[in-house]
Amino acid sequence: MTIIRLAGRLTLFSFFLFLTAAIAVTVRVAERLTTQAIDRTPYARFCFGGAARCLGFRITEFGAVANGPVLFVGNHVSWSDIPILGGAAPLRFLSKAEVGSWPVIGWLATQAGTLFIQRGQGRAGQSRADIAHALRQGQSVLVFPEGTTTAGVTVLPFHRRLLSAAVDADVPIQPVSIGYRRKNRADHLAPFIGDDEFQSHLVRMLKQPAVEVSVMFHPTVQVGPNDDMQDVAANLQRTVAGGLARIHQGQAGPISSSVASLT
Repeated sequence: MTIIRLAGRLTLFSFFLFLTAAIAVTVRVAERLTTQAIDRTPYARFCFGGAARCLGFRITEFGAVANGPVLFVGNHVSWSDIPILGGAAPLRFLSKAEVGSWPVIGWLATQAGTLFIQRGQGRAGQSRADIAHALRQGQSVLVFPEGTTTAGVTVLPFHRRLLSAAVDADVPIQPVSIGYRRKNRADHLAPFIGDDEFQSHLVRMLKQPAVEVSVMFHPTVQVGPNDDMQDVAANLQRTVAGGLARIHQGQAGPISSSVASLT
């Protein structure tokens, strides 16, 4: 049964990948013919969402996506966060440079205009500027302030530096919680941590029955130049962690879409 499931999902995904490639090529040709840049986020959202469902993720969304542009901040569990969240909202990602070389996911991320960051080379300042530029251009951006993936049951402290891009661009921040569950408990297969390899992790996931994924969009937070970004980061982390706890407790539900305070 596992082999049949794997073969079926790979076949379906391959067909959708071909469709995605056709869309990407069409957009690039249109850009050259018109000599104008085309906003790829609507196409990327369609492709990411289709890819996530072809790969067998059963996705439920809670709360409301803010009218952009906003800086999304969320917890980070796996490579699959990218297609799942990319299908849930029109956005660009900030991701580690290694993702760009991954089969399939790296290609999708590149076509979607992902902003890649070289870790450990003092590039945080440039990344902040790149994010702020995208936000000023009316494009929402998602960052993972934990800086790494986790086992999906807790949320690590948020790093504050990149959050200041929202202040630079004068846009709100929207926290997002993502949780993976299987058989009414936190899924142990979804987390992509340690020295795991992408290809082997992908195959293990595709062999198993569909995992339930909950995505919770929290109220936006407006941040000003006089706000303490350490406090902002801590409050955002608590919001995301609280949402993740609700997901794993089976208590996810409607969320007010009003602007949240920092306290």
